[in-house]
Amino acid sequence: MNSQPAQELAQPRSLTDLFLSFTFLALQGFGGVLAVVQREMVEKKRWMTREEFIEEWAVAQIMPGPNVINLSLMIGARYFGLKGAMAALAGMLTVPLILVLLLALAHAQVAGHPGMPGALRGMGAVAAGLIAATGLKLFGGLLNNVLGLGLCVAFGVVGFITVALLRLPLFYVLAGLGSLACVLAYLRLKRKP
Repeated sequence: MNSQPAQELAQPRSLTDLFLSFTFLALQGFGGVLAVVQREMVEKKRWMTREEFIEEWAVAQIMPGPNVINLSLMIGARYFGLKGAMAALAGMLTVPLILVLLLALAHAQVAGHPGMPGALRGMGAVAAGLIAATGLKLFGGLLNNVLGLGLCVAFGVVGFITVALLRLPLFYVLAGLGSLACVLAYLRLKRKP
């Protein structure tokens, strides 16, 4: 296992470092920043272990709002409290918001171009590949999960089937499977000495 002990983890040097780090993350993540955030926070900056990232990401996914915004708030608050949460949030939103507005203006000029739909489909495929690669990279973090690898994979498969194939609303699937997983994890933790 290549996760670092807690005492070897680094942390942001200042609110400015936190702001700039999240700005840099946001600028890398067109179409989704999960892969970028995991690589930067765990592998490069070493602000958290892979297991901590998986736990924080799981919480970020069940909270309302964009997952990566939730994650940035939690990471910022971890190191600098409310000021850190606001600095990380500002880093995630400020420069990307300006760029999106500029891109919207540019898109209005080229929206009718015949190659635009193909370009957008290509970008979607790249984003899906990045998400799949990150999922595979984080898979090893499940080896230490209290539910065990088999049960975690089973929950993932059931979640995929219910949302992607049966088209059940994500909210209900998360509420049902998430509640069941929490109860099972609690029971297993309670049994451990």
